[in-house]
Amino acid sequence: MPSGPEPFDSDDAQTLVRAQQDELRGLDGAGDIGPAREAWMFEPPDGVFVVSRVDGRPVGCGGICRYDETRAELKRMYVVPDARGLGLGRELLVALEAHARASGYAGIVLETGELQRESLGLYTSSGYAPIPCYGVYAERKWSRCFEKML
Repeated sequence: MPSGPEPFDSDDAQTLVRAQQDELRGLDGAGDIGPAREAWMFEPPDGVFVVSRVDGRPVGCGGICRYDETRAELKRMYVVPDARGLGLGRELLVALEAHARASGYAGIVLETGELQRESLGLYTSSGYAPIPCYGVYAERKWSRCFEKML
């Protein structure tokens, strides 16, 4: 269950972020090609970072940061492999959407990869619609971008 906001630069958050990037590099060889993410981007009022724990162990994470004047961008969504299938990804997404609404955002955009089948399923089943890829992702063939109005 999401345990609430945690600093992006905390040890637990960074361990999960590194695990996510390692897994992505294993899928597509690239990992994240977007702009660097820094702790201040995930701080209120423009953002938040959340870590999920099971029996005190950090097993999932995700954050939102400002994308533009009306939308947040979802970043670093991840659940460790041995905790998948428990609904933690959906709980994280719901919690981050609630934070985005409370921060005054009207919508959320995100990028994921075509090989991330579980992520694609989570986002589409949660009401995210495909959009043209934006920024650096527009040049990446395997990127898939989505948006949801809140």
